[in-house]
Amino acid sequence: MSALRAAASERLMRAVEASPHLGRDEQQTLGRRIIDELLDEEARQAAVDGLGARDRGQQSRLGQAVFDALFRLGRLQPLVDDPGVENITILGFDTVWLEYADGRLVRGPQVADSDQDLIDFLVFLGSRSEVNARQFSEAEPRLHLRLDGGARLAATAWVTPRPSVVIRRHRMQEATLDDLVARGSLTKVAASFLAAAVRARRSIVVAGPQGAGKTTMVRALCAEIGPNEAIGTFETEYELHLHEMPERHPIVHAWEARPGGELQANGRRAGEFTIDDALYDSYRYNLSRQIVGEVRGKEALTMIEAMQSGTGSLSTTHSESAEAAVSKLVTCAMKAGAHVTQDYAVRAITESLDIVVHVDVRTEPNGKGVRKRRWTSEIVVIGPGEKQKGYALSSIFRCPPGTTTARAVGGLPDSYRALRDHGFDLTGYLSEAQQGAWT
Repeated sequence: MSALRAAASERLMRAVEASPHLGRDEQQTLGRRIIDELLDEEARQAAVDGLGARDRGQQSRLGQAVFDALFRLGRLQPLVDDPGVENITILGFDTVWLEYADGRLVRGPQVADSDQDLIDFLVFLGSRSEVNARQFSEAEPRLHLRLDGGARLAATAWVTPRPSVVIRRHRMQEATLDDLVARGSLTKVAASFLAAAVRARRSIVVAGPQGAGKTTMVRALCAEIGPNEAIGTFETEYELHLHEMPERHPIVHAWEARPGGELQANGRRAGEFTIDDALYDSYRYNLSRQIVGEVRGKEALTMIEAMQSGTGSLSTTHSESAEAAVSKLVTCAMKAGAHVTQDYAVRAITESLDIVVHVDVRTEPNGKGVRKRRWTSEIVVIGPGEKQKGYALSSIFRCPPGTTTARAVGGLPDSYRALRDHGFDLTGYLSEAQQGAWT
């Protein structure tokens, strides 16, 4: 099938180059016609060679498979379409695991005919995007790609024993804080605090382990941003998808980084477009909010610069605790270059970041099966501290030992009591803190 896909792709590319204004639907119609032509040619050649012909059912299934490979995700498509699947893990063409939203882990069908066939498809998948193509080769052995529908694909080959792929699906794309309260991952009082913090333009980082729901939490926080506000999002691959929610967020300028090609004499890659570039451009877009996506490296400095603008920025990062998140952000910011010292990074984060929300996840037995539970484990505020660390964290909500419900701790700084004017249930917070959950 890979040979048919390659031939169909080449003919389609030539046809699109000749008619560059073809829309997606027109390209798909043209693609089906090209596939039918190739199958007819193959059948005629098989007859000339005295080989057996496929029956109509086989011909139809093969044609659909080639079409899916050209315009969709090939044999991955049914797995991505399953509404219950949250993560797809592929360790070679024939080792596939499906993780469902409830925590179940189920063996899936093979997704290619060989490891090389899987690599060839990933190369094609990365290169077929006209807007943001990604190279995948021995020289660039990793691929990060957004897929239609909001899923995110990460793949590695050549530097691993077999091609490795993980596809993550974001199931709660229009989440709200009320949704998180209903799911038991947040109390009403904590939700009122976070909602008020967003409205008051406090800068927030959501931290936690992989799969804990960091992006979902950011979407829920963004739901508290007024519809009249112009939002800018800055991501390596689109995950927030706020620009696809026009009823909730009518004005969204969504920037996506582009890795670029060969390294040039100026130290940049040809066609490269970084998150730094996007943030620099964004200051001419009259934005009310700047939201930087996941922070994994030197983009932490971009996050700091966005927060310093005073717009009430949001971001995410991986960490095992709220305090570890701050330490990681300092380390990541220093990766931007020798000009970013530890003292500068600590001072900048302390002055610009207001709140860290830590979320957690655990898969636990549930009767005959398992259940995946996500919850908000801690909400802290950051401020100046002792000289050794340069900052201090005050826990506002935290889970009492042995629980997964973050409760009011007490000791709320006076500056955060003013959030009552933005909807924070201060009375409920003080009452909850006085109930003695920590005694």
